[in-house]
Amino acid sequence: MLGKILYADDEANYRRLIKMFLERADYEVITVSDGKEAIDILNNKNDIDLVILDVMMPKFNGWQACHVIREKSNIPIIMLTALGDATNEVYGIEKGADDYIAKPFSQEVLIARVGGLLRRVRKNKQEQFNDEGMAFEESTNSVYIDNNKITLRPKEYELLMCLVLNKSIVLSREQILDNVWGYDYFGDPRTVDTHIKSLRSKLGDEGKRIKTLRNKGYCYRGVE
Repeated sequence: MLGKILYADDEANYRRLIKMFLERADYEVITVSDGKEAIDILNNKNDIDLVILDVMMPKFNGWQACHVIREKSNIPIIMLTALGDATNEVYGIEKGADDYIAKPFSQEVLIARVGGLLRRVRKNKQEQFNDEGMAFEESTNSVYIDNNKITLRPKEYELLMCLVLNKSIVLSREQILDNVWGYDYFGDPRTVDTHIKSLRSKLGDEGKRIKTLRNKGYCYRGVE
């Protein structure tokens, strides 16, 4: 099995369809009909690798479930919804989602996005290293500053790593999207700006290490 996925959607037809798609791709799938059930399962299981949440659900909708999950877990989250405009995509990212797929979608896109996100998260959990007083712990998506642990969302950590590994190089939004979200990403480029803002906020004073170059992109140190 490539991983265990929890999928919440109140539409039974979509649950059957997504479960079939993912199982054919060699994933184990647990399906539930609302956000509260998803939260309950995550509270009782520690072997879930990725969560897919529909937005429009009873009891707890996808936004609410995403917010609650993100408060205590860095598990990768994909929002799967018919609300496919840029405003809702940015809102989902701000709530803590790592990716956003609009209905209707193809089987190939779903499998590619799930596989791509899991590969990137797992790749970033292989080692620990330091950069000028900032320690990076990939196994927990965390950064240590003055011995204070700051836990980031998977996409935030990937973004920071992308910038750090390209220190002093100016990266455009498109380059960042290709490196962090993958070549198959078709969402709003402003997603990068939203994540940069969140990342700087969490890093506090050290967020100044991330430079903004007007009309060019972003750079980690080295450019004033």
